[in-house]
Amino acid sequence: MTDSRLAMFGGPRTVEAGAGASPETAWPIVTDAEREAVLGVLDSGRFTSVERGEVQLLEQEWASYVGVRHCAALSSGTAAIELALVASGLEPGAEVLVPAFSFIATASAPLLRGLVPVFVDIDPVTYTVDPVAAAAAITPRTQAILAVHLHGLPCDMDALRALADRHGLVLMEDAAQAHGATYRGRQAGALGDVAAFSLNASKNLPTSGEGGLLTTDDEAVYERVVLHRQFGEDLTGRGERAYLSRVIAGNDKLSSIQAAFTRSQLARLSERHEQRDRNVRRFLRRLAELDGVVTPHCPDDRTHAWFQLRLRFDHHAMGCPDIAPGAVRTLLQRALRAEGVPVRPYQSLPLPAQPAVRASLPQDRPYRPDDHPATLALIEDSVTIQRWHLNPAAGPLLERCADAFEKVWGQLDLLLPAARSMTYEPLWRQADAVGVRA
Repeated sequence: MTDSRLAMFGGPRTVEAGAGASPETAWPIVTDAEREAVLGVLDSGRFTSVERGEVQLLEQEWASYVGVRHCAALSSGTAAIELALVASGLEPGAEVLVPAFSFIATASAPLLRGLVPVFVDIDPVTYTVDPVAAAAAITPRTQAILAVHLHGLPCDMDALRALADRHGLVLMEDAAQAHGATYRGRQAGALGDVAAFSLNASKNLPTSGEGGLLTTDDEAVYERVVLHRQFGEDLTGRGERAYLSRVIAGNDKLSSIQAAFTRSQLARLSERHEQRDRNVRRFLRRLAELDGVVTPHCPDDRTHAWFQLRLRFDHHAMGCPDIAPGAVRTLLQRALRAEGVPVRPYQSLPLPAQPAVRASLPQDRPYRPDDHPATLALIEDSVTIQRWHLNPAAGPLLERCADAFEKVWGQLDLLLPAARSMTYEPLWRQADAVGVRA
């Protein structure tokens, strides 16, 4: 007889232990092609972007893929955001509209460059910046919108483009998680005035560590980025280096080894994207059959890169409207993890509630939780699955994860009473309290 007990109650796991370290979940996928590319750089002795080679080839290939005139390879996605801000000519103290829900780099980049992030709420369906909330946040000091394609889904760029044009704002893309995603037939990275990508080893287009790419059709922006990525030196002529710095700038270059690794990954980006899309959609179709599971929404006019899979739990649809959403999420998270499914929250605080950000906000713009209700709701009732699904070979493993969801949902009557008896403090308040004490 099959043991149907939940793993958290002593039953067998649905997903075997060690699945996260298996070949079907490995990411990035390192093949002989990557090894040969890296060894080729080592054998050449041409390690930096000062010398023509792998970095320039990556820039050309990514610009062609995205469909823009210019690409600059940089040391990280955060550096790409920072230099996009610098190269766009924003004035010191200018306001930049930023979604209240994103990775910390979206907020820290403007702050590090002497700009003021103004946080706006997200759309409750796409989880990207809400154009209506953005419009309401514009002041005479606003000079840019930083649109984050969260989890790999492009924002409503037409609405944001119209808003930016109406107020004379720079429209920037934080496309760190959106390699290969499209909006109305155009690639992420070609939808605004300038865009920043991350090449972190966790991303859909990875390098062997950290890296970034910046794309734009604006030649002046591109020239300023190139000038600022290596000590303010103009190296476009490629003659003997004069060590002449035209502006104060740091060192944000990408190495040739990293570029070679990424070029090898880029050669298979489209193929892997298509395979991942099939696997993920099959997985999400099964989960959508379960009462109360809200799967990611991808509008018909765009495609999703599926960097992360965010799942929400609707306590009303599950028949327990009397239980706090966070209590339901907490118990389901424990049950699913016991079954071997790697679910966890991603970002436990709105960006403006991060201790470092709050300490940097101007006094006339204090953090108020009630300003971002959609963000708080998302934090409370959702979990993410990260990285397992990136490998195109993960399809069978995702099917086992779906089995685990179905097993847990088949025994909700055993779990929900425990959630009902929990003393629960909202996740964002728990994290906020820790941050305040720190």
